This record gives sequence, C-alpha cells and structure tokens, in this order.
Amino acid sequence: MRIVSYNVNGIRAAIQKGFIDWVNEDGADIICLQEVKAESNQLELEVLRNKGYHIYWNSAVKKGYSGVAIFSKIPVNNVEYGSGHENYDKEGRILRVDFNDFSLMCVYVPSGSSGEERQNFKMQWLDYFHNYVHDLLQNHARMIICGDINICHRPIDIHNPVSNKNSSGFLPEEREWLGKFIESGFIDSFRHIHQDVPHKYSWWSYRANARAKNLGWRIDYHLVSNTMKNDIIYADILPEVRHSDHCPVVLEIR
Repeated sequence: MRIVSYNVNGIRAAIQKGFIDWVNEDGADIICLQEVKAESNQLELEVLRNKGYHIYWNSAVKKGYSGVAIFSKIPVNNVEYGSGHENYDKEGRILRVDFNDFSLMCVYVPSGSSGEERQNFKMQWLDYFHNYVHDLLQNHARMIICGDINICHRPIDIHNPVSNKNSSGFLPEEREWLGKFIESGFIDSFRHIHQDVPHKYSWWSYRANARAKNLGWRIDYHLVSNTMKNDIIYADILPEVRHSDHCPVVLEIR
C-alpha cells in the first residue's frame, strides 16, 4: 500500500501546475493533503473519483485558509472530522479515516512563524494534540499520522541548524515536543529507512532561490505507531514533484 502526504499550499494553484496528472501517474492508494485552502465544492474532482478515489474533506471556517483532505482508493469504515475541540477544529487541521486494520490521520500543525501569539497557539495545540492522539491509541493502536508537522526534529533535517536555532519550526521546545511524541510510541518512517541521510527536505522558502540550492527543511512526516513497525516497507521524499513550496512524502506499508 502506497500512502502519500503532500502540503499543496492551495489545491487550486497545484491543479493549475499539473497536480491531477501527477496523481494519476503516481497511483498512490491513499493521498493525504494539507493546506488545501479551497472547499471541495469549489473543485471539479470527478476525474479522481473516476480513478477510484473516495474523497474526504475538512475545511477551515475561514475561507481560503488551512484545510485537509484524504483521497483513498480503499473504502473506509469510519471518518472523523476534527478532534472535538471547537477552537482548534475551526481551522480544519485534522481528518482521520479508519480502515479494517489501521487508522490514518491527516494533520496540518499550526505554524508559529507569524509571531509570538501564533507560536503560543502552536505550542498549546501541540500539547493538546499529544493527549488527543494518546487517548485515541487506546482503541486505535495501529495508527499512521501523516502531514505537515511544521517542525524539524534534528539538525540533519534542516539546511542550516545554527542560523535557524531561533526560528519557529526549529525551536528547542518544538524539537523536544516532537522527540517526546515519537518516543511515546511512534516511528519517523523516513528516518527508519534513511537513518543518517542528509540534505533530504520537504519544504523550501520561495525566497533566495532556496529550492534550487536545496536550502530546505524536513517538516512533513509519516509517523507510524510502533505496533506497525514490521509493516513499514519503504519511505521517501519526492523533491522533483513541484506543485507547491512543499513536496510529497511517501510511505509504503504491507
């Protein structure tokens, strides 16, 4: 089974850049999208339905902002929109589908780069998310969390860890949170397969020709519960795919 996660930074813009053709070429069984921005009724997605995808969508209340979606060729048993926290759910950041033998959550973690207020919001959100996920694990022990986590875990995951040590997304408290979250029962699937491979990133700033120079950050993940460790076949990053300032990340499981 091939699962792709991709922050498209606006699905309408991505479609104009060939996103639908790429989906058809890649042929993933499941595609999880973040920052779709549009609502599903603003798009013509029949071509994907004709390819066998069931489409699930969780938009933000604010128009043109945030939002997550899941396209699945595999029928789901249950769909959960949001986490049940009204203040957080209005931003459209969580969507979960349950299959016969595992649950898959698509997540778009808030960014704190716009200032102190949003950084504080991000840290509060992360604390809530940790507890939310671990409550879910009581009944959904086999879980994959995929999406834009908006945190680089280790220095190897960012092009210049020294100059970015005070940047949102690489702050010590964010990295500590992600480390503890992984240690609490998850596997960073990319590092599980590519333990010490450097210069592999999933996001690049639009400034300073960063992508051409590969001055990036690895902030997109497939976090797989320890209970599914033996199911992981492969994981990778696809920097050659260009419909966004992010690129897709891939997980293959048994």
